[in-house]
Amino acid sequence: MAAEKQNEAKVSPTEENKENVPDGGLGLEILQIIKESQQQHGLRHGDYQRYRGYCSRRLRRLRKTLGFKMGNRHKFVGKKVTVEMLSDNRYLLLVLMEAERAWSYAMQLKQEANTEPRKRFHLLARLRKAAKHSEKLEKLCESPRVDAKTKLEAQAYTAYLTGMVEFELQEWKRAMEAFNKCKTIYEKLASAFTEELAVLYRQRVDEISPNIRYCAYNIGDQNAINDLMQMRLTGGGGGMMAEKLEALITQARTKQAATMSEVEWRGRTVPVKIDKARIFLLGLADNEAAIAQAANEETKEHLYETQLAECRDTIQAVREELKTEAKQRERSSDGDSGKVSNLQFLHSYLTYIKLCTLVKRNESMAHTLHAKLKEPESDENKRGPRPQDLIRLYDIILQSLAELSTLQGLEDDHTFQKEVSLKTLVYKAYRCFFIAQSYVLVKKWSEALVLYERVLKYAKEVQSKAKNLNNSLKDLPDVQELIAEVNAEKYSLQAAVILDTDETIEVPSQQQVKDNTPLCDHLETFRIDPALIGKQPNLVQFPPEFQPIPCKPLFFDLALNHVAFPPLDGKVEQKGKGGLTGYIKGIFGFGS
Repeated sequence: MAAEKQNEAKVSPTEENKENVPDGGLGLEILQIIKESQQQHGLRHGDYQRYRGYCSRRLRRLRKTLGFKMGNRHKFVGKKVTVEMLSDNRYLLLVLMEAERAWSYAMQLKQEANTEPRKRFHLLARLRKAAKHSEKLEKLCESPRVDAKTKLEAQAYTAYLTGMVEFELQEWKRAMEAFNKCKTIYEKLASAFTEELAVLYRQRVDEISPNIRYCAYNIGDQNAINDLMQMRLTGGGGGMMAEKLEALITQARTKQAATMSEVEWRGRTVPVKIDKARIFLLGLADNEAAIAQAANEETKEHLYETQLAECRDTIQAVREELKTEAKQRERSSDGDSGKVSNLQFLHSYLTYIKLCTLVKRNESMAHTLHAKLKEPESDENKRGPRPQDLIRLYDIILQSLAELSTLQGLEDDHTFQKEVSLKTLVYKAYRCFFIAQSYVLVKKWSEALVLYERVLKYAKEVQSKAKNLNNSLKDLPDVQELIAEVNAEKYSLQAAVILDTDETIEVPSQQQVKDNTPLCDHLETFRIDPALIGKQPNLVQFPPEFQPIPCKPLFFDLALNHVAFPPLDGKVEQKGKGGLTGYIKGIFGFGS
């Protein structure tokens, strides 16, 4: 936080230069100031609380600089900026920061209101306060001391905040009038000033255009829904409008879902009784059309993620119904255990849609990465795409195809199983191709060549099997292009092998290989070792290493227990027969 405040202190003088004082009167670049402040202080990441704190700190600095304090530490004394005070454009900036602080607090409460609905009342109060401050700024700018450009910007800013208040209150007509006024002013300003400022004004117009069309739809203009759908394709209407737009599309599909009762897939008609499944299946064709018409890869990725999220929610709803159905089957004794039920078949159909969407999304990402892989690297420090990235994507695709082949109700559908196996071969060929390219990068030529042959084997197998399944290759990558690319890579690989062999011949022989073996250990081998003529030649190893020697043997007398000794009874002296005389002789040694 301390570093952030220091950065503010460094940035604020440069921002003050934008609050210039032209010859025609006081001037304030309202839109430019708020846009730069928002981008630098949290709104780039949607952190409204941080931006609100920045507005509070800047207000305190402005009041201190202008001597416009609200009383002292013990007592609050409210003050208002009046027209007579407008000797410095920082008084206008003071009111602008008050409006921005209230607006940022309102947006923070809007994020929190998703989990705490009671905060919506506080949100409306803060939005009204922001609009009130903007009206105060507009009245101050009506002074003859303020130039015409600042007056127009103040009017557009007031119209924008007023429109936001009416939009939250769902007063569509008044909100549309306010947004149209704001749009008109910014369009006029964009045509009258430099290109740098015109870009800012046009960005603001693009931000409020979805709000205008949404208001028009709620008023009763049915054509506005088409414009909103088109904006969804181009990635417009972010933030608050994105949530409103998704809710609007869901509402429109809910009305149409009442007429949908069944769906047909793989020759079987299945009744659809779950509302969430009806809504999802109705919007499936629109989502696929939107993905096909997406303007860029980022928008396409967002649409894929949205469809996958909706599909997962729908599958979860069907699973809950399946649990209920399973309990009912357990209670009933006459249930058909062999046949797949309609609800289970619907679950398989939705799982099929989810897995196919995953395959298409990963294939789209792989196609984009492959195109970038062919481009030369412009920045060496920046990490570009690598073959390993594509290998991971094709691993996920093959995993999804493996799950497709195990769907319940399709085990006996031989046509479906053949289609899945054909797709698996195609993606295996592509995966093998990028594995080979990863080996080429580390100069493992033989492994790469073997893998390229494996790719050709897969491709020829696909071509032979595709004759019986004509419609199966229309959504798959072109195998013929892969074969042509593999053949070209093989020729490049053979040339690289030859060049690499020539380089290895030119490398000096192992005579100059340096090791730590002493000279006495390789007297039979000639080696050029510059260390031998230096100050510390490696002649012998000293002290020498210990060498193993045989230990002294240990003998164990194991036969003693089995030896039979001869009797010694005849040689043992009989004691105790001499009597007293013998005892005396023994004491004095006469008997020896």
